[in-house]
Amino acid sequence: MNAVTPESAATSPDRLRLTEIFLSLQGESRSIGWPTVFVRLTGCPLRCQYCDTAYAFHGGQWWDYDGILAEVAGHGVRHVCVTGGEPLAQKRCIGLLQRLCDAGYEVSLETSGAMDIAEVDPRVSRVLDIKTPGSAEVERNLWSNIALLTAHDQVKFVICSREDYDWAKAMVAEHRLVERCEVLFSPSFSQVRPRELADWIVADRLPVRFQLQLHKILWDDEPGR
Repeated sequence: MNAVTPESAATSPDRLRLTEIFLSLQGESRSIGWPTVFVRLTGCPLRCQYCDTAYAFHGGQWWDYDGILAEVAGHGVRHVCVTGGEPLAQKRCIGLLQRLCDAGYEVSLETSGAMDIAEVDPRVSRVLDIKTPGSAEVERNLWSNIALLTAHDQVKFVICSREDYDWAKAMVAEHRLVERCEVLFSPSFSQVRPRELADWIVADRLPVRFQLQLHKILWDDEPGR
């Protein structure tokens, strides 16, 4: 493992604090099912009530770009997902994304709707998680991100209730999201039954993609999966 020491981390221009790097199947988004290397950065300024990666809020180890690229290459797959926590809370995430794209990977970024995505490399598929009222963080949404979205990007809503569904449906219409990018609706684990959300989408003929978290079906909430 090519981690950098705490002493050098303070002055290194290309270091990030990571919780884990692991190989699994992509469990959601457009690339669901592909063998994918996940680079999970440490830290998040949000506290969504349904968060399933709270273990990434603190701790972690310092890694430099070269060490991360070497570890990713060792897994031998072409899809890479940079996630968290909230990866964009670390400013040097932008440089890592560029380095991964330059290396020829298919790169996605899982980010909340609270962080500015303007500087993210356009080769990256940005998966923007717009926070619903049920998340307890709806006030953190940065709506200026919407104008930056392209067909290469995706927007995700995690639905915690019928009220969340109606709110998300209104946001899709108000911001004309379907015309900008792919839109994903997911049920919040243990709060909305998957069939219930599926029935709402079908009844409304809503032009969004229903998705379940494949990794939870396969491995429950096991870290590193």
